[in-house]
Amino acid sequence: MADFVIRNVKFAGLASAVPKAVEQNVELQQFDREEIEKLVKLTGIERRRLSGNELTTSDLCFSAAEAVIAKLNWKKEEIGALVFVTQTPDYILPATSNILQHRLGLGSGCLALDISSGCSGYINGIITLGQLLQGGNIKKGLLLVGDTISKICNPLDKSTYPLFGDAGTATAFEFDEGAPDILANMFSDGAGYDAIIIEDGGYRSPFNEKSLEQCVIDPGIERTRKDLVLNGMDVFTFGITRAPECVTQLLHSFKLEKDQIDYFVFHQANKFMNDTIRKKLALKPEQVPSTLANYGNTSSASIPLTITETLQQAIQERELNTVLCGFGVGLSWGAVYMQIAHAEIADLTEV
Repeated sequence: MADFVIRNVKFAGLASAVPKAVEQNVELQQFDREEIEKLVKLTGIERRRLSGNELTTSDLCFSAAEAVIAKLNWKKEEIGALVFVTQTPDYILPATSNILQHRLGLGSGCLALDISSGCSGYINGIITLGQLLQGGNIKKGLLLVGDTISKICNPLDKSTYPLFGDAGTATAFEFDEGAPDILANMFSDGAGYDAIIIEDGGYRSPFNEKSLEQCVIDPGIERTRKDLVLNGMDVFTFGITRAPECVTQLLHSFKLEKDQIDYFVFHQANKFMNDTIRKKLALKPEQVPSTLANYGNTSSASIPLTITETLQQAIQERELNTVLCGFGVGLSWGAVYMQIAHAEIADLTEV
């Protein structure tokens, strides 16, 4: 178990961006109407935002970054670190963080770093950027987190396509001596690497002449080897086990009580999974906000998007004690305890 204590780092602000294009799940023509209605009820996902061919994750994160920088009135030359977390970068190389550093007009002394991570990516990013800031050499940093997973889901695969939407987010952290500690844990289990995978296109299994062959896996599930594969039962079992475990361990390790926590914000996997996790932890529904109905599973962006959409008003009114928990591809999972006080939350941006 890896526990982290991040000192002297403040959550300063947050902005989220989504594509303008909306797709309603009940209108999907490629699936049986009765079947898709059952899927919507089970997953809680009614509609999703889709990026299409032109809009990328970096475009969404760029818009979110500009919004949070403006909200905070930060000077760009003061930003000393940019951490970009995604599974859908602009290119295999170069790193997209370097492109965003230039596009945002940040100085050449700004550390730019890519992290390849999905549904636990926000937790990964907080730990990484927090470690960079807590020494005080870097005063301000941006955590850009997002994915455009719809691009890698086959429209004929009911196990993935109706679940995933696209979003990009930007969280501003700054060195603040005496800020409340950020507490976290993080776990990995590479034995389950193939539970969520794209089989072809990397260097273990390069793109080849068979990568585009459409294969029927099961009724309603067709895909190629360049599309996302999601082993539903394995991922469900993993999620409902590891997510409540790591939250419980976080609370125990740092002697926190559940009653101290105002909100628990989980990765937005699907309604059935998230409800099961909530019940295992004996949490009240009002403690666990959700954005599944309107945005679906937005991978690494789901936690900050949910904060933007559901907690903006509460953050303006009072200090919040929050626990954030991500779990997914890798397999990887982790949780963060963080006090959010006087943070600037920008209105949602549509791109």
